[in-house]
Amino acid sequence: MLELQVHINKIEVGTDEAGRGCLAGPVVAAAVILPSKFKNKLLNDSKKLTKKQRVQLRAIIEKEALTYGVAFVYQEAIDETNILRASILAMHRAIEKLSIKPEHISVDGNTFYPYKNIPHKTIIKGDGKYLNIAAASVLAKTYRDEYMEKIHLEFPQYNWEKNKGYPTKEHRAGIREFGSCEHHRKSFKLLPEQLKLDL
Repeated sequence: MLELQVHINKIEVGTDEAGRGCLAGPVVAAAVILPSKFKNKLLNDSKKLTKKQRVQLRAIIEKEALTYGVAFVYQEAIDETNILRASILAMHRAIEKLSIKPEHISVDGNTFYPYKNIPHKTIIKGDGKYLNIAAASVLAKTYRDEYMEKIHLEFPQYNWEKNKGYPTKEHRAGIREFGSCEHHRKSFKLLPEQLKLDL
């Protein structure tokens, strides 16, 4: 069973992102403050859950969380800076949306930029260790997946409905055949051979 928080007696928010390793679409972050007595045996790192479980948990989290926020940072901003900065910006924006000011921030991963002088702690694989980070991972993943399924209708040749923008063989085959589109991250290596030029 995952623990709830790192610092007892502090209003603690957990934050996580989804989509860092994708070739297309936004990076999406969520921030969640759970009640101190919150328990859920199913809640875990979103990558270890089925789609049905994530959808089920999202409804529970949104109903029972004291407050939560979700933020998107799109491919243009990712290309202007880099994916790490864009991921942290998304986390900051998600925290900004909370209706309760947190006293401590628990972050999935190993890098974070200070937010408004609120103490923070980075936790590697935190989404598999702490409930509030796991909850954030579920929201970030479900919101991002919904968005990718929506833009799939406009660009079905990449099958984002299935691969969600990750660099699968199928996605790269679509890029090879049809080229990239407005949702692709131009700063990413979209195809393994794209750096080879015939001069």
